[in-house]
Amino acid sequence: MVFKRLLGAIGVGGPSVDTVLDGGAALPGGALTGRVLLRGGGSAVDIEHIGLELIARVEAEHAEGESEGSVVFERFTVGGGFRLGAEEERELPFSVPLPWETPVTELHGQPLGIALGVRTEVAVAGARDKGDLDPLAVRPLPAQEAVLEAFGALGFGFRSADLEYGHIGGTGQRLPFYQEIELTPAPQYAHAMNELELTFLAAPAGVEVVLEADKRGGPFSAGHDALTRFTVRHEDAPALDWRAEVDGWIRRMTEHHDAYGSHAAYGHDSHTAYGHDGAHGAGHRSGPGLGTAVAAGAAGLAVGVAGGMVAAEVVDEIGDFFEGEEDDEGEA
Repeated sequence: MVFKRLLGAIGVGGPSVDTVLDGGAALPGGALTGRVLLRGGGSAVDIEHIGLELIARVEAEHAEGESEGSVVFERFTVGGGFRLGAEEERELPFSVPLPWETPVTELHGQPLGIALGVRTEVAVAGARDKGDLDPLAVRPLPAQEAVLEAFGALGFGFRSADLEYGHIGGTGQRLPFYQEIELTPAPQYAHAMNELELTFLAAPAGVEVVLEADKRGGPFSAGHDALTRFTVRHEDAPALDWRAEVDGWIRRMTEHHDAYGSHAAYGHDSHTAYGHDGAHGAGHRSGPGLGTAVAAGAAGLAVGVAGGMVAAEVVDEIGDFFEGEEDDEGEA
């Protein structure tokens, strides 16, 4: 057994910690399970607190431009209040609930370029130390996967995915950031839009699907962004004709020019009822949108991500995220 992290801030000869997540990707709103492994150092210590932090690499826009940073979006206490003997090894299993809005990091086992991690914190005698940072893999909910596969079946291609700091107005968003999946338009819609950006905001009752199209201009009009949202229930995932459903969403966005003007995306909250359950509206986003993370085929979203080549920068960026976090903690 190799312990990744010596709790240096607690002192030389102190305990070490390793967190092992159970295999397989987790689900938004589901349980994250694993074990915290502790090994005592040269003398017995009182373990006051053991916590887990969920961390995301997020892009932010500010006056000086754009930057990236780490955001802690959930914390859990998984143990504490016991004495760890010298050289003693102890295993603490845990099961904690992931937030429903936890971003999706993979589709059909292929990474999307989203960096999420689980970091362990241990408190001993008033001193707190960060343990190891482990990658967190999250797969889509059935409703999310159904929507993505429908876009792929319609001919939309996967371009990139990122996390953006900010809030989408008019939605039930709870986290301080949102995931944006950028799609290339299907051939039948290429005349109407340059790209389509998709955001999922999951909740216990269902998923808000936020769509933003970069619409092309015409001979007598400039291009503009069109933003709207649709709500789907979890139980509808196996029941609906999702290709027809999603095609209807896109047709409404591209054909109803009056409903989706240039102010629908930024600065105003307009509300237009579209979609199968009647609980829909439009809002605005406050946050940046950039970055190409994954190169995939444009013939279909699901096929493209699964069969496409993952760009080298994806691995580099995610690796840098975890290595950078470890280096920062070591310097502290």
